[in-house]
Amino acid sequence: MEKYRAGIIGLGWMGLLYDLAPRISARFNVDDVERPTPALNIHRKFHYHEHPGSEGLPSTYAEALWYRAEVELVAGADRDRKRLKALAERYGVETLYTDAAEMLCQEKLDIVAIATNTKGRAELTCLAVECGAKGIMTEKPMAHTLEEADQMVKTCADAGVPLCCGAITTTHPSFGKAKELVKRGAIGDIISIEASSPAAQHQNWSYFVESAPAWVIGIGDEPRRSSGSDEFTGQGLMVTRDGKMVHFRKGAPGVRLSGSAGEIVFDHSIGWRLWQELDSPAGRRRVEMPWPAPQYVPPYGAVYGLADIFDCLAGKLDEPKNSGRRVAIALEVEIALKQSSAQGGRRINLPLKDRSLGLNYDWFR
Repeated sequence: MEKYRAGIIGLGWMGLLYDLAPRISARFNVDDVERPTPALNIHRKFHYHEHPGSEGLPSTYAEALWYRAEVELVAGADRDRKRLKALAERYGVETLYTDAAEMLCQEKLDIVAIATNTKGRAELTCLAVECGAKGIMTEKPMAHTLEEADQMVKTCADAGVPLCCGAITTTHPSFGKAKELVKRGAIGDIISIEASSPAAQHQNWSYFVESAPAWVIGIGDEPRRSSGSDEFTGQGLMVTRDGKMVHFRKGAPGVRLSGSAGEIVFDHSIGWRLWQELDSPAGRRRVEMPWPAPQYVPPYGAVYGLADIFDCLAGKLDEPKNSGRRVAIALEVEIALKQSSAQGGRRINLPLKDRSLGLNYDWFR
């Protein structure tokens, strides 16, 4: 079997460490240059480590790539030589770099996982495409600015390279089942979508939006926090060009899809639930129905994003479920909601003209 050559940029928690060490409470309490490396167990079996769910899946890009039969994990890049050493000992990777750009230019990789912090992620994504990558996964957040996100999406789209931006719940196969039910008309026509926040880092709602955003109204945003983040913390409404509404409401579930003949709800702690309107002797009634497999079970690590990349390469998907395009939409909506809130809830039309606008994140991102 011909194998895809793969490499990882950034051997932090999502790149490598989650599958070799238990979480440490102080894992982000230093600056980005002097990051802590916990005691690592290179023989640790990911099936048995401390995941909250029962699937026993690996979390990291390293383990996900190594686990796929059609992938040969051949290279890694990080400034921390202890982490490079751990990658070599755990996976037998002999080609190691402290310069990510050098790795991309030298290794001609097919699959690239970019698990760095947010700064520089757009540049590395575009360089990976230039160097011949066939599929790219990045960690979340996707980028700081709309300009960076635009650049990533366009570069990958022009080259036909699938781009998955974050190992989040949306990558789980159960989200594909939910969308299949919607397309089959299981709950009738979609009337509205609800989510607890726009959450460009962890969007669930954008996967179900078929029309481009037209305008937003937002209220209740907070100033930038001491951690560095100024992500939107208020509530709001987005309307698409075809008139669909997405409500961002505190206390809402992960995503609620309300239809003319039923409802689908996702909650991270419960999974998916489905209600359909059925005829009964007493008239039309909305009844909860069994959720068809697969049901959501955490964890939702890099395995599923990588599976989407390969489904795209095989022609089974047009784009990953958590594609760069969808995350870029969520990013623009979140920024627009902030603009609206800052102007007293004024309507903000989309797309935003100023593509230099962006978000700041917790400093360790």
